[in-house]
Amino acid sequence: MSYTFLARMKVHPHKVQQFIAACEAMENAVSDKEPDALIYKFYRLREPNAFAVIESFKTEAGDAAHQASAHFKDIAPGMIECIDGGWTREFLDPLK
Repeated sequence: MSYTFLARMKVHPHKVQQFIAACEAMENAVSDKEPDALIYKFYRLREPNAFAVIESFKTEAGDAAHQASAHFKDIAPGMIECIDGGWTREFLDPLK
């Protein structure tokens, strides 16, 4: 069973472009450097300044390794400063 979740967040309107650039950098870093990642993709939601990311790792340890990685520590602070408030995580479990 994989470790998968959807995270939703709002971004300050004046920081949308900064956030998108950081998201793209993180997607690329995860794709290049994290073999445990199955899916790591950001999306723009239809609400103004709202975004979501689907993250799926082979194991929960893969998510922990992601958060401990050098690229996460380099890129994530620039993302977090763009977020207006917090974010929510919704875990997604397979049907079977």
